[in-house]
Amino acid sequence: MDRFLWSSGLLEMNETLVIQQRGVRLYDGDEKAKLDVGVVLLSTHRLIWRDLKNHECCMAIPLSQIIFFEEQAAGIGKSAKIVIHLHPASPNKDPGPYQSSKFSYIKLSFKEHGQIEFYRRLSEEMTQKRWERTPVSQPIPTGTGSQAGRTRAVGIVGIERKLEEKRKEMDKNISEAFEDLSKLMEKAKEMVELSRSIASKIKEKQGDITEDETIRFKSYLLSMGIANPVTRETHGSGTHYHMQLARQLGDMLLAPLEERGGMMALTEVYCLVNRARGMELLSPEDLVNACKVFESLKLPLRLRVFDSGVMVVQLQSHSEEEMIASALDNVSEKGSLTSEEFAKLLGLSVLLAKERLLLAEKMGHLCRDDSVEGLRFYPNLF
Repeated sequence: MDRFLWSSGLLEMNETLVIQQRGVRLYDGDEKAKLDVGVVLLSTHRLIWRDLKNHECCMAIPLSQIIFFEEQAAGIGKSAKIVIHLHPASPNKDPGPYQSSKFSYIKLSFKEHGQIEFYRRLSEEMTQKRWERTPVSQPIPTGTGSQAGRTRAVGIVGIERKLEEKRKEMDKNISEAFEDLSKLMEKAKEMVELSRSIASKIKEKQGDITEDETIRFKSYLLSMGIANPVTRETHGSGTHYHMQLARQLGDMLLAPLEERGGMMALTEVYCLVNRARGMELLSPEDLVNACKVFESLKLPLRLRVFDSGVMVVQLQSHSEEEMIASALDNVSEKGSLTSEEFAKLLGLSVLLAKERLLLAEKMGHLCRDDSVEGLRFYPNLF
């Protein structure tokens, strides 16, 4: 821990943020550091740790100080860790939180997962050694006590310089974000075209392929790369994990939804997705949270909750008017229908068929006869 230096937390000129992860605790060797859980940031030049509650408590260590690093697997009641072995501290180094340490290594303990992706990005930076090609400007050590060694700009010129650095950093981060988004959209288009192609081929060869939904769905997903599913270990936890999961579900569910008339019950989605994910099972809570962000990510799907509480995933293009008109036309043609009969006609689950009939009834197009023989719907002639 004596290799850490106090830092302002701001990126220097020519320095780029690579990845950050919340819920990380520092260890001085095998001993817990007397610090709360915080955020660890990896840049092209430094490893930065910042306290979640006290943003003034921020320290960094240059990547050039790292000799090698290794993973330490999670155990019972223990989080996964990355062990980082360091060069000895320089005798004339700037002040930091620790003046001395009996250990030559530190540990990053990942309380909210995300260690796999962080380890991968750290490996890339240590291989590329970008800090050697683009050195940053050195900060001016000022102040006393715990604030010693931090950067402090003096006068109007210093303030303007800091504002300019912040603006450039923000522009760079925004550019990178939109670049990633463009790549994602291009990939999503490829996935949609691929799923449509597979669906059309299956329809053409109905006699040559089984009707088992598991086989059909797995053939879609294996072609689309779902053999490597989004997990908490690779993408951390919280909002970022649910957003990545929502994007993957958007790719996975498009073709099956089009095949089923634009709507699937959430329970059916849960079963199909977990069949395709193999051992990396998804919890019901994570599935619901991922579906809730469909619309905010502008994906072609949305989560809908009927008055009865039944939750479904449907295409954004799915029209409620068409759904009501279909229910009315079928009931008018047959004279009356139960949920089971309507489900058989449209090839839907009984649950979804009942919800469509109830929706048409709510809009005043159908009426019901609830008797010992069951619930039957009739055209509303009034």
